[in-house]
Amino acid sequence: MKKLLFVGLCILVNLSNAYAQRFGYIDSQVIIEQLPEYQEAEASLQKLTDKWLGQLDKMKAEIADLERAYAHEEILLTPEMKQEKLDKIAELKEAMREFQTNHFGYEGLLYSKRMEFMKPLQDKISKACETVARQKKLNFIFDKASDLTLIYSDPKYNYTDFVLDELGEGDPEDSPR
Repeated sequence: MKKLLFVGLCILVNLSNAYAQRFGYIDSQVIIEQLPEYQEAEASLQKLTDKWLGQLDKMKAEIADLERAYAHEEILLTPEMKQEKLDKIAELKEAMREFQTNHFGYEGLLYSKRMEFMKPLQDKISKACETVARQKKLNFIFDKASDLTLIYSDPKYNYTDFVLDELGEGDPEDSPR
């Protein structure tokens, strides 16, 4: 009796392994570009970028003016006055570098604002992908736009349109299935 139970259990385990995994893929870049929230976020980021670039240009112009003035006055200045003006120019250059790094550098304000704007969009796409995966009985959904390299992808496994439909942004008539 125990042997029969063991054999039956082995058969059940092997049967569950016999079912193939189901895969699909999406192109999140296509999806995100069609979301109105993305357009709004990009517009907000562009406004911030333009504002900060304007401030940076003002700093550069101020430094250039001081350097030009120093070049014209250099022969009339005492060594102490020269050093004072050079120190002021160096101080402004350092402030400009800090501003540039803090706003545009790796993990600067622009980076953090982009992450702040994109997080809700990524969450929304993730929920839509989960819904599509459950509806289509998929085990995995890959993102073609990420660092994952897809050497070949059969279009019949492309679920981008389904995710767009789930988000209310797609054209239901152009869905492959």
